[in-house]
Amino acid sequence: MTSTAEGTQRSRGEARGKTGRPARLDREMIARAAAEIGLDRVTMKAVADRLGVSVPGLYHHVEGREDLMQLAAEYSAARIRLPEDHGQSWPEWLLEWSRVSYHAFLSQPELLVQSMRGSVSVDRMAVHVDAVIGFLMRHGFSPVEARNAYTIVSRCAIGAAISQIRQSESGRGLLAEYHRVLSTHEPDELTSLRRLVAEMQDDGPTLEQQICTVLVGIAVQRSEPWRPILELQSPAAASSEFDALHP
Repeated sequence: MTSTAEGTQRSRGEARGKTGRPARLDREMIARAAAEIGLDRVTMKAVADRLGVSVPGLYHHVEGREDLMQLAAEYSAARIRLPEDHGQSWPEWLLEWSRVSYHAFLSQPELLVQSMRGSVSVDRMAVHVDAVIGFLMRHGFSPVEARNAYTIVSRCAIGAAISQIRQSESGRGLLAEYHRVLSTHEPDELTSLRRLVAEMQDDGPTLEQQICTVLVGIAVQRSEPWRPILELQSPAAASSEFDALHP
């Protein structure tokens, strides 16, 4: 066989090797493949195809789609990047974290579902939490105070994401929904709600308004200046939240 023929034979063999079963398939590879496909599109077949293995072969590593979804959710959650520490204040850092968390859930609603089911384990998020607590401790928080601040801000961001997803799926805002409900009642009914609607100019507090309210409360508890926190709210960010799911 000539050197040219040998080279061609070798190239074909390498090409075939790339499409076969990965040499060392493990749960981390499976989690990454599932996350890359997207949590809302994950199936056993889709992941098997992406990895170049059979569905029965995939079952050697995962118990089924539920196990697969948990792997993907853990992988995706662990890859949400924390804000970098570049000398900003703790309120600025936590506000930035709330934005990152909020938009991560908006872009992957299934991640939100899996988080609510408890699919994201403490083991997977330990390094993440350690970094958060460390940052806040450098700003004078005790470990428990840091945990509490991080938990409150994170839960607020999750709640805002749930509200935004519902609003986006319905195609109408809360103010429009209130008007719809009031139209089905007599004018002398739901009088307090009617007064609210008469004064409403939007669909409620934005993510940043909610988080800044929380941060003000934390600052007051810590006997720190709270008025500068109100200046962190961004009108530009607030006005774009309704379209966050459809950039």
